[in-house]
Amino acid sequence: MRDQVYPHRDLLGIEGLSPPEIIHLLNLSDSYVELNRSSDKTSKALETLTIVNLFFENSTRTRTSFELAALRLGANVINMQIGDSSISKGETLIDTAVTLNAMHPDVLVVRHPQSGAVKLLSEKVNCSVINGGDVSHEHPTQALLDALTIRRRKNKIEGLKVAICGDVAHSRVARSNFYLLLTLGAEVRVIAPKTLIPSFLSNLGVEIYTDMREGLKDCDIVMMLRVQKERMVGNFFPSTKEYFRFFGLDRKKLSLAKPDALIMHPGPMNRGVEIDSDVADDFERSVIREQVELGVAVRMAVLKLLSDNLLEEKNKKVK
Repeated sequence: MRDQVYPHRDLLGIEGLSPPEIIHLLNLSDSYVELNRSSDKTSKALETLTIVNLFFENSTRTRTSFELAALRLGANVINMQIGDSSISKGETLIDTAVTLNAMHPDVLVVRHPQSGAVKLLSEKVNCSVINGGDVSHEHPTQALLDALTIRRRKNKIEGLKVAICGDVAHSRVARSNFYLLLTLGAEVRVIAPKTLIPSFLSNLGVEIYTDMREGLKDCDIVMMLRVQKERMVGNFFPSTKEYFRFFGLDRKKLSLAKPDALIMHPGPMNRGVEIDSDVADDFERSVIREQVELGVAVRMAVLKLLSDNLLEEKNKKVK
C-alpha cells in the first residue's frame, strides 16, 4: 500500500516537505541503523529492482553510500560512468532520460551540475528519482542524515541552536539543511564571510553572522562546510590561511559553543582550511564518522519507501 505519510514517487529536495513527512523519513531511517550494525546486513526487500546511479559529477561518499544501501536491500545496482557514456558525446539530458526509461529501471539516483536538471529528468521517466545533489540547489539525503545524527545524539531537533559555518554560497548541503532544520523548529545561524553569504538567506529566517566569536555562542551544533574552490569564480577571501584564521574551527573558537556541542561536517574535509584536525578527530564531540554511517541507513529508507510507492502506483495503473 502506498505510504500515507510520504506518498510521493520522488525525493527531489527538502523544500516543501511537511514536518510529518520529514519525521517519517527520519523514523524509517532509524529503523535501518541496527540492521547496518548487525552481522547479517542484507535484506531481500528490493531483490527484484534495479537502481541506477547516474552521477554527472564526481562523488565518493554519496554514490558509494547509495550503492551500498541498494545492495544491502538486495537490489541490482548499475553505476553509469558519464565520461564513457553518450552524454559525453553530446547527448541531451532528455535524450538520456528517454534512453534510460526504455530500459525500465526502478530508481534513478542523480547528481548533476545544473540546478533543476534532476527535476526535469524526473518528469521524463517512469521510475522514482532521488536527487543526489544538484549544483548549489539541494542535497536532500545529506540533510536527512545530518538530522538523524543530531536527533540520535540530542534526542530532538526543535529548539536546538545550529550554526552552519563557511562556504554557504556554494553549498547544496547548507540549503537542504536550512529547509529541514527550520521546518522542524531549530534555531539556525549562518556564520561566513560576507562574500560567501547568499542573498536568499534574508527570506529564510536565519540569523546571519560574520564573526565566529558571536555566532558560535551557546550553540548546540556546529556544522562546518567544505570550501568549494572548484565552484568559485573570482576571489572570495584573501587566502586559505586567512580563511582558517577567521572561519576555521579550532579549539579556541569551539570553546564559545556549549560544552557538549556536536561537531559536524558533510565531507570531504579540507583540514587546516575549514576545520582543525584536533577538532575533527575529537571522538567525544565530533560526529563526522557517524554522519557517514547513518547516511547508508537514510538511503536504504528512501530507496525502500520510494520503491514501495512506485510499485503501488504501477499496480493502480494496471487495474
